[in-house]
Amino acid sequence: MNVEELVSETLREQAAAQAPASAGFADRVLAVRRRRRARRFASVAAATAAVVAVAVAVPLLDSGKDDVRPAGIVDRDGTRAHPDQSPPRDMIAAGRSVLAAYYTGRPVLRTKEQGSTVRTYWLLDPRTGRYEKDTRWSYVAVAPGMRTAAVLERNLPAHRIGLLDLATGEVERWIPVPQGAAGLAFSGDGGRLVATTYAKNPDVLVRATNADTGEVAWMPPHESSRTGFLLVDLAGGGSSWSPVSHGREVLGRADFAFTRDDRLLYAQVVGPKDGMERFYDLSGDRVAAPAAEKHLRWDVPARLSPNGTLAALGLTKEVDGSPGRSYSSVRDARTGKEIATVRGGRLLAWADDKRLIAWERVTGLDEGYHDRLVLVTIGSGKPVPLSGTRRLDDDPETLEWSPLFVER
Repeated sequence: MNVEELVSETLREQAAAQAPASAGFADRVLAVRRRRRARRFASVAAATAAVVAVAVAVPLLDSGKDDVRPAGIVDRDGTRAHPDQSPPRDMIAAGRSVLAAYYTGRPVLRTKEQGSTVRTYWLLDPRTGRYEKDTRWSYVAVAPGMRTAAVLERNLPAHRIGLLDLATGEVERWIPVPQGAAGLAFSGDGGRLVATTYAKNPDVLVRATNADTGEVAWMPPHESSRTGFLLVDLAGGGSSWSPVSHGREVLGRADFAFTRDDRLLYAQVVGPKDGMERFYDLSGDRVAAPAAEKHLRWDVPARLSPNGTLAALGLTKEVDGSPGRSYSSVRDARTGKEIATVRGGRLLAWADDKRLIAWERVTGLDEGYHDRLVLVTIGSGKPVPLSGTRRLDDDPETLEWSPLFVER
């Protein structure tokens, strides 16, 4: 099977499991959908939508007409909901997790054959509890506790990392990265930072033409320019770079992030052979998946429950004969056995050991992808809205936003 067939097969598998967030392929490839790109890029960009949208995993959601709550609710458990706001203006949070930032993305054509995805971030101001636009950065990672963010300047790969004080909006320290960084992630304790290094911008999109249909699409290059990762000890100030080799199963952006215990790193790969993830020690050598993380997937950001016993997985089949509703699987982290299904098309973060934050569709497929953030509970079929409806088929500059949750 050649790489083109491998990519196509992988995208088909993802589409079958979940129709659908952030650059991070992970976090992180931004959807480019046919309708709005027609306005922006005419027929060329319209075809882009069909390819990239599949890679991002748009969640399947329900109408939710029975779940309307007043705006700005603050529950006794610390839930802050703003069902009238999309994108949000005021802080959204539930339990241990808070929406620390969100970003929008738009494709920018550089030439007739090449473009790239460009992000714009809104960061939570801890003093006001409101999200403020900050156009200085191409990539942002927020540390647990929401006091500090690691930032990269506009041109990727960047050759320095800024440590941004979220209260003042000022960079307190710059960390040099001679190898060029384009992805960032904090350890669970916030004491270390991993920067994924690339030789070229990993968000580049190249023009591809379907030999059978003649349809044009924009997708990541078949070869990734990822070179390795830089580990930064934020307290001690030291850093070390490790090269990491990879084959053609790594496409475009494939950033490193810490495992739950901060002892290893993982990154996304294309194809099911490695479970969509590959694990490495802190020197860059490939290792086996930890027992509690071997069933996880890079495209489900929630990952392990706070107590480490449950794993958030992707979409499962419709249950109870409920057309239009989608459910995600929650499994035993070590055995992979399904424990429960919860409402929502994509599980984003754990609020506690029984509740998760998810995307949920509020309209049918024929009406376009319109979804919202909800709080779902294991054992309950009733989601609680946290945000207003995100309309993915409209202007991405104002409406297609991707959330970044951290532990508060």
